[in-house]
Amino acid sequence: MANINEVAEVAGVSISTVSYALSGKRPVAEDTRRRIEAAVLELGYSPNAGARMLAGSRTQIFALTEPLRTDTHAPTHMAFVLATAVAARRNDYDILLLTDEQAQAGMSRVAANGLVDAILVLDVAPDDARVALARQITTPTVFIGIPDDNDGLICVDLDFEAAAAQAVDLLADAGHRSIGLVGQTETAYVKSNFPPRVRASVLGRSAERGARAAYGTTGSKHANRQATRRTVAELLDGGATALILHCADDAHAAALAELDARGLRIPEDVSVVSVGASFDLTALPVALDSLPLVPERSCDLAVDLALQALGSDRPEPGVRLIPPTYTARGSIAAPRSSEATAD
Repeated sequence: MANINEVAEVAGVSISTVSYALSGKRPVAEDTRRRIEAAVLELGYSPNAGARMLAGSRTQIFALTEPLRTDTHAPTHMAFVLATAVAARRNDYDILLLTDEQAQAGMSRVAANGLVDAILVLDVAPDDARVALARQITTPTVFIGIPDDNDGLICVDLDFEAAAAQAVDLLADAGHRSIGLVGQTETAYVKSNFPPRVRASVLGRSAERGARAAYGTTGSKHANRQATRRTVAELLDGGATALILHCADDAHAAALAELDARGLRIPEDVSVVSVGASFDLTALPVALDSLPLVPERSCDLAVDLALQALGSDRPEPGVRLIPPTYTARGSIAAPRSSEATAD
């Protein structure tokens, strides 16, 4: 296999000039670039994505930018990483995982070097710094999540608002007039886009249905058992006859533990529905009705859009919301409280 020294010799340039031409880090004269391209093709030099790009072919690599921070809930995030990798591999693509906490740094690096054909963005924040970068680079970019400023971007996400509203409707239709939302961590309402969307939808829909709604978080940076049980206790003591769980797997378990400790049965004493769970609910001690977040659905669509962006029929910018699906497992029933008849 030819090496960069041989390419430089055939092209009559320095090794650094070949490197600049392949990486795009510095401008190279057009005639020099043509000589380097001819040498690359003649020698079959293909050590990296830049050389393959000069040869007119794709890299067959997608970058997945997924910053791992101290407050990251690893099981949830890795479910999306795996789903993206499977969807990419199904289309003969590999995934380059970028875990820089300063996410835009890795994204900028692969875009500048031509290392990937497209970039998929995970763990999207409301004011995500990668938004501005996505508008500057030519590499197709798809967000799995929705930043507040999404004009001109391609975004994919579960319709969290619809899922939360449907959960409220299910409970209100059963007669519940006091609903408690067991939410994410306090940090999630600042750093993530979807928890505030769920909260706003639950509170808004409850008001429309004539029900009282309250919510509490499951900890500061990480969901913890004590904070979750305290939130559940406060919601129940405040009169909630039904709970919507929009929290991590360990917080689901802690919420059920608090109900059990109080001798409350599901659904006879308290109705419970899970919204936006991306983990296996069947591992819980009680079967729960759910409107889940299915990583495969989001990631399959994101990969499909990235592939379309590489072709002639490029997708229009915009938000693609995935409709929620409801699974009934018998955890919703009419409340025993006299409040059920109050409007």
